[in-house]
Amino acid sequence: MIEIDMVPMSKPRQSRSDKWRRRPVVLKWRAWADEIRLACQYEEFIPGNELVMEFYLPMPKSWSKKKKAELLGKPHEMATRNDLDNLIKAVMDALIKDDGCVHYLKAKKFWSDKGMIKLANKSDLIW
Repeated sequence: MIEIDMVPMSKPRQSRSDKWRRRPVVLKWRAWADEIRLACQYEEFIPGNELVMEFYLPMPKSWSKKKKAELLGKPHEMATRNDLDNLIKAVMDALIKDDGCVHYLKAKKFWSDKGMIKLANKSDLIW
């Protein structure tokens, strides 16, 4: 399992015009995708057909210390833009050319002090 110290990001909807039109959200996602690819290369992680993903989403700075302490490490269950399926899509589109080959996927998202992504191939984990 590798741990990548970066805030998870949902993939934005894109259109054909995004190839020449430089929308900030698309440019931000492309830079994020480059960063996660480099992190996987550095750690020599090659995603297989059976993936396990954990997303750690940072808590808002505006929250009280009490609320942060209460939710630290708990499942992220709020309805936000960071839906689990969008986080998965962002990682898979960044790392896998043909993500149709993935036939097993396990993913979770949690509250955290800082953003992080953990990735593993199912076969690398001890059950």
